[in-house]
Amino acid sequence: MNFDFEEAIEILERTPRTLEVFLSGLSEGWLECNEGDDTWNAYEVIGHLVEAEISDWMPRLEMILSKGESEPFPPFDRFAHLQKTQVQSIDALLMEFQKLRKDNIQKLWDLVDPSQHLELTGMHPEFGPVRLKELLATWTVHDLTHISQIVRVMAERYKEDVGPWSAYLGIYRKRTD
Repeated sequence: MNFDFEEAIEILERTPRTLEVFLSGLSEGWLECNEGDDTWNAYEVIGHLVEAEISDWMPRLEMILSKGESEPFPPFDRFAHLQKTQVQSIDALLMEFQKLRKDNIQKLWDLVDPSQHLELTGMHPEFGPVRLKELLATWTVHDLTHISQIVRVMAERYKEDVGPWSAYLGIYRKRTD
């Protein structure tokens, strides 16, 4: 097992800034491209990350600390951000994400003692008992997954334009595992 509390926080702290540097100031073509029906563009991914900061990670962490396995986590609506009618600029979304994440990282430091809490369990509505460290590892990999998704979607926009070089660009190869 490779999980390390402080290493996970290194990624969690950097994700908002990474996305800000990568996405802020880009043209709409980059920000609105997707991979087809029922896929997300960069705006939608950032909206999802904002929603997760509000409704997923910290509420579940707090439930593990306060209730253990006595009641299941409320389900997380992974598509809730798509129902929001207020359209924000990418910069406004990124700023909101950055503020929420900063606040959540501070709460994480305040609430979690890695020497005592990482093995505590909560009740996931689908998976059953889950450990706090699994939640934190998932939060970290969730960030990496969505960074990867944004990059993949943006690369897809130029797939036909790169011509024969696509054979050398690993981002266009489908994984089989």
